Amino acid sequence: MSQPANTPKRALIVIDVQNEYFTGKLRIEYPDVRVTLPNIVRAMDAAVAAGIPVVVVQHLFPAGAPVFARGSESAELHPDVAKRPRDLLVEKCVASALTGTPLAAWLKERGIDTLSIVGYMTHNCDDSTVRQAHHEGWKVELLRDATGALPYTNAAGTATAEEIHRVFTVVMHSNFAAVADTEAWLAAVARGEALPIDNVFLSNQRAIAGR
Repeated sequence: MSQPANTPKRALIVIDVQNEYFTGKLRIEYPDVRVTLPNIVRAMDAAVAAGIPVVVVQHLFPAGAPVFARGSESAELHPDVAKRPRDLLVEKCVASALTGTPLAAWLKERGIDTLSIVGYMTHNCDDSTVRQAHHEGWKVELLRDATGALPYTNAAGTATAEEIHRVFTVVMHSNFAAVADTEAWLAAVARGEALPIDNVFLSNQRAIAGR
């Protein structure tokens, strides 16, 4: 059966699934990694089966840094990701996987029009990559149960990992990325369809109407 003419030409971008987030100093708290890691590898396996290119991204700082130090165990890719097939490995040192890396050129050479994003963290490297990709003209998908967040406290206040993850995914879905569960993404891939995205106006109007 032939695919629809508007079938997305996807690449799966697996962001920073490194030991730091499992056993290091920056441990993902929500959603639980016992949920998100299996979904990440499900997406990777499904992408390979569907002929979708898989890009693995690794965040590295200089040796001696407190986190993600080059050469350290905590900076290594999680074994479940490291052992799986990939088409490209990208190293980065800032939040967005598209800044200062060869990723954008690699995607354009292959005619990729949709970036499906999994990995960590929802509110930092995922969000930065989503927004840059959106502004540079790609369609973007984020698998919310294959990503995760940390809790924060700073001069601006305190937020739990669950609050951060929820707010960032709601905002992303309003304008920057189609946010969905892994199961919905797998079904969309199987059908050759794009995931639906919302918009700012309707997201706001529903909130007002629900008061």
